[in-house]
Amino acid sequence: METTEFSTGGDAPTREVISQAAGTSGPIRDAEGANGDVGGATGDVTGDATGDATGPGRADRLARVAIMRMAEAGDAVMSRLIARFGPVGAMEQARRGVLDPDFAREEKERAEASRRHLDLGRHAAAWAARYTDPAGDLEQGMRRGARLVVPGDVEWPTQLDDLGQARPFGLWVDGQANLRFSCLRSVSVVGARAATAYGTTVAAEFAMSLGGRGWTVISGGAYGIDGAAHRGALASGTPTVVVLACGTDVCYPSAHEDLFGAVRRQGVVISEWPPGAHPTRLRFLIRNRVIAALSRGTVVVQAAARSGALNTATHAWGLNRHLMAVPGPITTEVSAGCHVLIRQSKAVCVTSAEEIVELVGSIGDDLAPEQRGPVRPRDGLNDETRRVLEAIPARGATGPAVIAVAAGVDIGTALACLGALAAAGFVENVDRGWRLRPAARG
Repeated sequence: METTEFSTGGDAPTREVISQAAGTSGPIRDAEGANGDVGGATGDVTGDATGDATGPGRADRLARVAIMRMAEAGDAVMSRLIARFGPVGAMEQARRGVLDPDFAREEKERAEASRRHLDLGRHAAAWAARYTDPAGDLEQGMRRGARLVVPGDVEWPTQLDDLGQARPFGLWVDGQANLRFSCLRSVSVVGARAATAYGTTVAAEFAMSLGGRGWTVISGGAYGIDGAAHRGALASGTPTVVVLACGTDVCYPSAHEDLFGAVRRQGVVISEWPPGAHPTRLRFLIRNRVIAALSRGTVVVQAAARSGALNTATHAWGLNRHLMAVPGPITTEVSAGCHVLIRQSKAVCVTSAEEIVELVGSIGDDLAPEQRGPVRPRDGLNDETRRVLEAIPARGATGPAVIAVAAGVDIGTALACLGALAAAGFVENVDRGWRLRPAARG
């Protein structure tokens, strides 16, 4: 069978060239391990900002850096190519635009079976056109304070593996906190950019309360609910995670430069896109799957009927994560999406951080206190005593026989109850009979 080939405008580097550039030697394994982690090249891995000494080798890292530049995040075809041939093998094919014939045939059959159009030629050509020197990207990212975390690293959050073929190829991480440890106990708090004062107040209070209980807050760093959630988490002194739709060195929105700076000192800013990449509408939607997958549950504070926050909710629902929504005024459009999620039984209605922790925390250990109204003195009375009390007129006084008839008890029981009520300060005996004390009325 002939090789599937597409025009690329250059030859791909060989395995030997990649190995030399990475400072490694020895054979490079083609396929990833059974757990989806790359076998990696042998050789020197220093454990610095390029990764940890126990993770994949530098050759695999460079290959993933190149792939993160060539393929758009969430590209399922590239994900399957990596799973089949490993990061280095996938990068080689994508760089030269030559796909393994068996793989190309399988992809075409897969597309036909699902009745979708797939032009592998254009797909591979787009990969090849976006190739740049991965060593330069790696150096640029490190120079700007970011480190590369890839599957197989100690810092890699393994819950991202639940995304399957949509799992990130790698993550650029900028900040002082450890990404994996920060996300072990985490909640995503998302919502509308055009949030109301009610929404931002709830988001900030939830995040601060969650942080005080040792839970990390994850969000997208946007205006409105996202920004309020990050600020609330920072106020609690716990890490918070910002998931960007651009490079970690690109501040979007620009007004959040100080906020992102504070997050880097206390938490982390992460991205699937290489340094210098700018956000697009599609990238905002793509990154939402990471927000949903990183945490144990997602809280939608405010969302209109058409909202990016609902896209995050859809991912959380599909990943079997806990999905929660905050109710709002029915006259407010920005809460309409939350009400739809609750009405469709997709989301649990939550009104406090305690209720959130009860859902995402340990069964039996993180129960929220039951919401009750104010406790009134008469709540502790037994049924007979309560009936006697209610038989006493609100105004004026009456005799025990009348009270007994009205309460449906005998005269002896009525007198006993009246004595107990008098001792408790509910009633008093006057010349014309028994009457309520002023504090017991109402």
